[in-house]
Amino acid sequence: MTTAPGTVLVVEDEESIADVLAIALRYHRFEVMVAGGVREALALVERTRPDAALLDVMLPDGDGRALGRQLRAERPELALVFLTARDAPSEVVGALGFGDDYITKPFNIDEVVARITAVLRRTRPVDVLPQRPVLRYGDLELDETTYSAHRAGRTVELTPTEYALLRFLVRNGGRIVPKEQLLRHVWQYEHTPPESTVVETYISYLRRKLDALGPPMITTRRGVGYGLA
Repeated sequence: MTTAPGTVLVVEDEESIADVLAIALRYHRFEVMVAGGVREALALVERTRPDAALLDVMLPDGDGRALGRQLRAERPELALVFLTARDAPSEVVGALGFGDDYITKPFNIDEVVARITAVLRRTRPVDVLPQRPVLRYGDLELDETTYSAHRAGRTVELTPTEYALLRFLVRNGGRIVPKEQLLRHVWQYEHTPPESTVVETYISYLRRKLDALGPPMITTRRGVGYGLA
């Protein structure tokens, strides 16, 4: 018997949307738990250990981003994907400051399943990790065994997706990596979403964290992509 690819907590107060999400995820063999609000979600997480949480930003008894922040503090390994009806840059930044991906409404259900699958692929730990060499670029070090980052000897706190993006840039050395390639290799997108700002948003987060510990490290080639200085 095949094992489930993961357990997903769906937090959505609109029953019709929650039902569609649950049916689609279960069809793709995910275990699914559904909560209609913050309190119900917290109660479920106390009893179970989901691998990912799919959170509506606007909930009847609280803010989905605040819920995600609380869940991430209690369960650092939990993957967070936000559902939002608003795609303004400020909304995206608020959702991705500590999460792993976001999806705007109305959404394509196949895309939701693909995003959840991709997030879990890059965030779930494997049962046994072989010892791997440390990746280095300048004063930056990425420990591939513990998935931790340090710059100039100081720890850089990164989300799983931030780590995956920085690792890909480090592995490409000083080369400029096109945005489409980052979307394909880091976010597992088969096709570039129109007007997607997810790469720009995550680059801004990495810059903020890395530049606090040393000279600017990430360069931009306008209209092309990003690399390391």
